[in-house]
Amino acid sequence: MRNELDINILERRVDDLIRAVERLREENKVLREQQSTLTAERSRLLEKTELARTRVEAMINRLKAMEQG
Repeated sequence: MRNELDINILERRVDDLIRAVERLREENKVLREQQSTLTAERSRLLEKTELARTRVEAMINRLKAMEQG
């Protein structure tokens, strides 16, 4: 009887561990997808920032040229 009880407890613990692993795998998958999305968004924002900086610098240069001319 004691051995059967121990086996049942062990089976439940193994089942709990299997569920935890499955849950963590799914969570990991979601986090990797989020990371990929955020990395792509960061890249787009850096590109836009660089474009804006270039345009502002060009405007400043035109204004300085107008002041001198």
